[in-house]
Amino acid sequence: MRTRRIALSALALVIALLFVFPTYWMFTSSLKPRGDVLSTSYDLVPSSITVQNYSTAVLESDFLRYLGNSLLVTLTAVACSLVSGALAALAMSRFRFRGRKGFLLLILVAQMVPFEALMVPMFLFMRDLGLLDRLPALILVYWITTLPFTIWSLRGFIDGIPIDLEEAAMVDGCGRAEAFRRVTLPLLGPGLVATSVFAFITAWNEFLYALVFMRSQDLQTLPVFLKSFQNAFGTDWGATMAAATLFTLPVLVFFLAVQRRMVSGVTAGAVKG
Repeated sequence: MRTRRIALSALALVIALLFVFPTYWMFTSSLKPRGDVLSTSYDLVPSSITVQNYSTAVLESDFLRYLGNSLLVTLTAVACSLVSGALAALAMSRFRFRGRKGFLLLILVAQMVPFEALMVPMFLFMRDLGLLDRLPALILVYWITTLPFTIWSLRGFIDGIPIDLEEAAMVDGCGRAEAFRRVTLPLLGPGLVATSVFAFITAWNEFLYALVFMRSQDLQTLPVFLKSFQNAFGTDWGATMAAATLFTLPVLVFFLAVQRRMVSGVTAGAVKG
């Protein structure tokens, strides 16, 4: 039994190292001088360290503008997805109405459709609305694409909350909306945290729609910004790695801040779905 536990722990450690190593290589490459980054020797520990790459990525570019665009688009889309998704999940969990199963099936279909397959209809839709080259276009796209997962996930969390609690609140004089706000919503906290993390990562990392819809350079987001270090003379890999490291920090900070509640939320959401 002990041998098996040691073997599984060693296997888990190897798998973890495989996932962590690209991030480690990105971070160490961002600290290397340009000549060392292009070197063919794979030194795991940089022989010399410089912050020039970070200076190039932040001070010699519009990094802060792109950061503001990404935060605005992502946070707004996630907030809209959580609000509308929570209300839709409540209806799917608590109410029984005609077409309910068909609607659930449509949610699953929407989750399985490849993101790229919607590019042409989304482009035509935004063009007809006059939203091309405007940040609301990305907000709407990210809202739409994260909403099916949000509804499906939060429905599982709400199913795990006894309906008796809401009924008891309504007996005490609360309306259905007030019972949801006072009873169900506080208990839904871990589910909202877990769902928001996945929605945030999806919207934060999106590249293709931001590249196609945003033609003005000052409206582009950070994923598109990362390709700006490539020119006719080559790619500044040091600055690219520095920008990529800064790009991952908001997600990392957010994840670490909600890690405990996210783990408990994912575990709870796996009970029912």
